[in-house]
Amino acid sequence: MAQQKPSIPKGTRDFSPAEMMRRQYIFDTIRGVFRTYGFAPLETPSMENLSTLLGKYGDEGDKLLFKILNSGDYAAGLSGDEVRQASKICEKGLRYDLTVPFARYVVQHQGELTFPFKRYQIQPVWRADRPQKGRYREFYQCDVDVIGTRSLLCEVELVEIVERVFRALGIRVALKMNNRKILFGIAEAIGHADMMMDITIAIDKLEKIGLDNVKAELLERGLRQEAVDKLQPILELSGDNAQKLMKLREVLAVSETGLKGIEEMETVLGYVERLGIGLDVELDLSLARGLNYYTGAIFEVKALDFAIGSICGGGRYDDLTGIFGITEPAIYGVTLRLKKPFVCGCIGGAIGALIISFFNTKYYVYAGLPGLLTTVNAMSDANPSSFTGMMIGVLATIIITIVLVQVVGCDEKESQKN
Repeated sequence: MAQQKPSIPKGTRDFSPAEMMRRQYIFDTIRGVFRTYGFAPLETPSMENLSTLLGKYGDEGDKLLFKILNSGDYAAGLSGDEVRQASKICEKGLRYDLTVPFARYVVQHQGELTFPFKRYQIQPVWRADRPQKGRYREFYQCDVDVIGTRSLLCEVELVEIVERVFRALGIRVALKMNNRKILFGIAEAIGHADMMMDITIAIDKLEKIGLDNVKAELLERGLRQEAVDKLQPILELSGDNAQKLMKLREVLAVSETGLKGIEEMETVLGYVERLGIGLDVELDLSLARGLNYYTGAIFEVKALDFAIGSICGGGRYDDLTGIFGITEPAIYGVTLRLKKPFVCGCIGGAIGALIISFFNTKYYVYAGLPGLLTTVNAMSDANPSSFTGMMIGVLATIIITIVLVQVVGCDEKESQKN
């Protein structure tokens, strides 16, 4: 029997002790910067339920998911056609990135977190891509994310983190930035708002395949020649960031969403300039990043002294947790865990306030928040019914809230599947 030559799967690597020392130095440097900015460490499983992963990365990304066969006799009781359906024989998959698992974690543990929640995560991810130079099927990602705030200062902080990390590593880099709202505005301006994903997938390849090939691909995807002709001068806009945004404001005057994206870009770039962050930040209208979940600013970082692709990338994704059933993770920093009792309390309070208004109640609060001990402030010699109305309204609020909660119940705890 011939001996089998040892090998590893294509797109994977071994790391020698010397290489691991260098890698650990890089990871420790990155980890130190993340912690400096208040990010807490997090780890998630290597595999996720396929239902968690599918539909978050677009059609192109879904094709690159590594799916894991169900354990045991996965084909038992299935017909030949059913065996060829991944959903029938696979329930889990290796994580494609660290962002979607993070969103799943936030929704699953929302009652335990304090928002805004800042986390960093350094773990491997897997993509069923075609292995080639500089592109592997297994590689590490170093992620930082903030959830629970829509402040554009998050983008500014990330720009500062990028500058600090690569300065510490001694690598000169430039940061290219765009905004998905601007891309949607461009799609609207050329009359193809319904084909935004097709447009972004094509123009994201501009640097690799050139303008002529991008135009050809857009025509193949169903864009009219007139629309492609309108798109070309937009992609060829020149000048500094301010000049590009000024020209872009004229082009996107027909798109409210596009103008909102321009405002966000002006705000972020203005902060970066005023803070004196020593990083070259360029508005690049061809930058699209194909992932479906981005909703605002997107960026990529490229090394200036090495001929390689982007070494860092990311963006804003305000709505990703909505896919898992939560759209507002916090109200003024207080975790909102049980939504139904909260809504019942709002309804009870509204009815109580309506009752109080019938008594022409006047109520004064000198400091702090109103409460049961301050109801005496409703007493008035000019209006004896003022205090009576206050007490009736308070009692009505409590009783109505309790009754509504008994009727509609509380939120059910999510069941866990093994």
